[in-house]
Amino acid sequence: MLSSNARTRQLNGTCASSVDMELFLHYSLIPSLFIILVLSLLQRREHHRQRDDASYLLGNRFRMIIPLDFVGTFRNRWSYGVAFGATANKVMFLFSEGYQPLQVPQWAQAFVLLIGGIEVGLSHFPFFACLSSEFRLVSSILGFSYSLIWFAVTILHITECPHGQFVGKYETVMFYWPSLLCLAFLLGRFLYMFVKSLRVHLGWELQTEEKPFLEVHQAEHVKQLLRKCPLQEREKSWFQTRIYEWDPYFQFPSRMIGTTVLAFICLYLFIVIEFCMFVYVRDELDVFEGELESYVASMNQTGTLTPVLLQVKELINVTKGVWVVTILPASLTCVSYLFHILACYRKQMKRLWAGEKHFLPLKFHNPSSSESVVAIARYSGWQIAYILWGYLIIHVMQSLCGLVIMYSLVLPVIHNQALEMLRGLGIGILTVSIVLGLMVLQVWIAASFFLQPKMGTADKQKPLALNNRRAFHNFNYFLFFYNVLLGLGACLSRLLISCILGTWLIARIDRTILQSGFERADMGFSAWIGMLYVDHYHTNPVLVSFCHILITGHRERRLQQAIKYWYLNQSAGPRTSVRSRTRWLLLQTLINNPGLVMLRKSRPGHGSGDFTQILLMCSES
Repeated sequence: MLSSNARTRQLNGTCASSVDMELFLHYSLIPSLFIILVLSLLQRREHHRQRDDASYLLGNRFRMIIPLDFVGTFRNRWSYGVAFGATANKVMFLFSEGYQPLQVPQWAQAFVLLIGGIEVGLSHFPFFACLSSEFRLVSSILGFSYSLIWFAVTILHITECPHGQFVGKYETVMFYWPSLLCLAFLLGRFLYMFVKSLRVHLGWELQTEEKPFLEVHQAEHVKQLLRKCPLQEREKSWFQTRIYEWDPYFQFPSRMIGTTVLAFICLYLFIVIEFCMFVYVRDELDVFEGELESYVASMNQTGTLTPVLLQVKELINVTKGVWVVTILPASLTCVSYLFHILACYRKQMKRLWAGEKHFLPLKFHNPSSSESVVAIARYSGWQIAYILWGYLIIHVMQSLCGLVIMYSLVLPVIHNQALEMLRGLGIGILTVSIVLGLMVLQVWIAASFFLQPKMGTADKQKPLALNNRRAFHNFNYFLFFYNVLLGLGACLSRLLISCILGTWLIARIDRTILQSGFERADMGFSAWIGMLYVDHYHTNPVLVSFCHILITGHRERRLQQAIKYWYLNQSAGPRTSVRSRTRWLLLQTLINNPGLVMLRKSRPGHGSGDFTQILLMCSES
């Protein structure tokens, strides 16, 4: 008889949902294009075109809309992040190259993937466009309607076929609940936008500026820099001291929040897909183990291949157990990387704001402007791909380490070979200890006999000056042959450490795993550096504050020029003309710099000669 899980898989193997999600993705382009067209028509162009232009019939309407400012958006960060999370399922299909809307030859697969990516982006474009649109009332209605369509279709798809062929019960729910949660959040967000914009439209509330040029945290950061005496810091908690310390004057842009949220959801989906594949492989291995057992039983355990088959069976069981156990540490490692990348972004951005570049390789001190601009578009997608592939590689590496531990420590104890295991382990530890001891001994001998004494009592170490040269040359000669053998082990250890660190840090896009001088070959690290420079040049609080002061002053001057009698609002008091003030400043400049008096051009009829004579008399006195 079949188990309940197997019966569930068999039933859902023939389950046919009335909703095809890929077909719905194609049809969703129709309302998506409609929403984009409506929002574009509502936009006004700042500069009018010529009358002979064909688009003049639209007046100053129809302007290109942007889904998200990837550089300077700090408002509604979590809303944009959740909107990115709603695309997680389709992003995973693109990542697995399983979504191909067209059937083309193998050489054109890159173009098909590009078309698929554009289609997925266009189908989810209204989520971002409605969040960033200035017309809050219309965009909230359109965004709510579009999110409700996606939410209803996803619910229908789940309720019709909730189970799957790999995990069994509620497999479809496991795949789609993050997207459902994100869509529910967007429904609530658009509803809140509608209520607030309706109150503003009816005059019950005042409309606030949605995107100020200078953010509050940027202004507070500049104020902190200008303070002579820094504020007294509060006592830090254990979490702030050991793990992470908040900075109230720093905020992550929406791009970083959206990338992190999408990476979390994609990592979860990737783990679920990996577990489904593991279940499938495990079932196939169970069938293979059954055939091995039947063969061993038929041979009455006396065949020549029986010991080998038993070892193969043991290897399969150990591998399955290790693979399941290492899912948790591998996933926790990648999750910690996501938080650590955010911390590194904040730390490195603040260093760039302070003018420090020593933490970057020399080749990245002046990166290419075009490459940096492209890095903004590359970073988010590459970060997610690095995390997913990094999880798989880290999982494989941890599984191999688990197999080594099982075969070197656990299985010998199970097979009553603990004494042999301890003996071999003791010999290995003793050998390594002797090798390390001889290396340390060489350093101690060099420090004790082959270096001259310290030149001062305050010196931390002896100077690099040889002593006992004859003994030193004999020391080098006799250890030359031993160090050849020692170098073999050092070379292998170097290779092993490089492999371990490289595979362990493969998901870290903020750190290169290549040697010094070859950092340019690491495309992920190059994208990270380019993204940092773009954010540094466009969101530097000091630069933004300076531009804000210039723009504000320019607006005030234009307002004063627009009001004919603006000076009536000024405070009463003595006023001086601009000409008198200019001549007074000129007089001060020429008195302080007498050499400029003779260089002034005389203008007849304006009393310039008398003015020059007066200046000469003042300078002589």
